[in-house]
Amino acid sequence: MKEGKRLSKNIPDEPSCIQILREAGCKQRVIVHCCTVGVVAETMLGRIDANWRLVMAGSLLHDIGRSVDNGITHALVGSEIISKMGYPKELVDIIKKHTGAGLDEVDARDMGLPPGDYMPRTIEEKIVAHADNLVSDDRVISHRHSVERLVNKGALRGAERMESLHWELSKLYGKDLDAIPGIVGEYPRLRWLSGS
Repeated sequence: MKEGKRLSKNIPDEPSCIQILREAGCKQRVIVHCCTVGVVAETMLGRIDANWRLVMAGSLLHDIGRSVDNGITHALVGSEIISKMGYPKELVDIIKKHTGAGLDEVDARDMGLPPGDYMPRTIEEKIVAHADNLVSDDRVISHRHSVERLVNKGALRGAERMESLHWELSKLYGKDLDAIPGIVGEYPRLRWLSGS
């Protein structure tokens, strides 16, 4: 396993992340989704150089805010939960910025979020955000599914950002990330869950 160039202290390992989700009160459905995102992120890490532990913790914890709020503010709520637990800013920021391919100032204002930076900028933030885009509930999907969902909602700028992020990461990966469902399966094995 690659650790990447930058190492972070105080990043929980995968079993600890699952325990954190459970203790926060996340429903099993959310935990399964987070684990599926983890499988996709781990696949990306096989060919993209990034901080392994940070990406894995971010992918497994990205929806912790759903223990409190299932709306658009779940990412902000989740980042606050993780911050209060004393985890590093790098992890807090991954959770805060994971929605779609990020939310710009106009999106944030239109959605009633407080002013702030909601755009993934580091490679770790981008991997987690896009791994989430490639998962619908517990099913691994192509990015086109998520892009079309945004287009149907009228979120054309968000759809463009997602398309751009997909091809940026696909280039780093060395092939189209839409190959991932064929690599891990539509419903991959979730080894972090007991009995899986």
